[in-house]
Amino acid sequence: MSKRILLALGGNALGKNLEEQMKAVHETGKAIVDLALKGYEIVITHGNGPQVGLVSDAFDYYQLSHNSSHFTMSVCVSLTQGLIGYDLQNALREELMNRGIDKPVSTIITQVIVDENDEAFNNPTKPIGPFHTKEDADEMMKMGETLIEDSGRGYRRVVPSPKPLEIVEKGTVLTLLNSGEIVIACGGGGIPVIKKGNHLKGVEAVIDKDFASAKLAQVIGVDYFVILTAVEKVAINFNMPDEKWLSKIRVEEAKEYMKQGQFGVGSMQPKVQACCDFIEQNPDKTAIITHLSKVNEGLTGKTGTQIVR
Repeated sequence: MSKRILLALGGNALGKNLEEQMKAVHETGKAIVDLALKGYEIVITHGNGPQVGLVSDAFDYYQLSHNSSHFTMSVCVSLTQGLIGYDLQNALREELMNRGIDKPVSTIITQVIVDENDEAFNNPTKPIGPFHTKEDADEMMKMGETLIEDSGRGYRRVVPSPKPLEIVEKGTVLTLLNSGEIVIACGGGGIPVIKKGNHLKGVEAVIDKDFASAKLAQVIGVDYFVILTAVEKVAINFNMPDEKWLSKIRVEEAKEYMKQGQFGVGSMQPKVQACCDFIEQNPDKTAIITHLSKVNEGLTGKTGTQIVR
């Protein structure tokens, strides 16, 4: 039987702006089609940090200059799902056709239910948009924005990031996957919505892509949950003289490292936590963190960081 895999693409697979994105998705497409040729059933999720910041900034400018109503982050996320999905699905389709493969690719506009009482709404932590210098960040904070220093790379705006509870379109994802399609879903962590009777109301938040990906991986029954990032393996004491790269760690070890603050809150920690969440619910499955270019080696245990029960 075919093995089912969920690939959670990081920012390095998508670029930092629209021009980089159009180039990056073609290289990303080649790596993903390599997996399709090996018979994997593939679901793809992706982040949207730079893109959702760009869309939000554009709407903020429009609102000020045209005295229009505010566009919630849920609307911005929905737009980035189409923006990124459009480029990614076309790059995959082109690469498949170049290799003589007739396999459909679909992007699903995906809503994810969150709890309106989630404490995250009172504590913004999710970085979005471009990096800023400390001087620019100080000026932005004077105007009411919330920014944090992000893993030594500069300062970024942060927004609430509630935990995902339910993937609304999970049935559609499964139907397409079972029919032989490559599916792109939960873009940018999914559109954050809360239940109001039968109505789903968008909220001012961005769900962490890695947590939403773990939730989707669980409900569609994947064999491999793979988070693709900018490094080949996870490290402790990162960028220090006693830096140590990790090949395989147990959930308990990973949790202890997180308590020690070994992983960046806005970068590696949610990836490690998402893998732990997935493995705790699916102890017989595999969770891996690695670089896109090393995904094949990661699946065979030759590289990457594998998190096990």
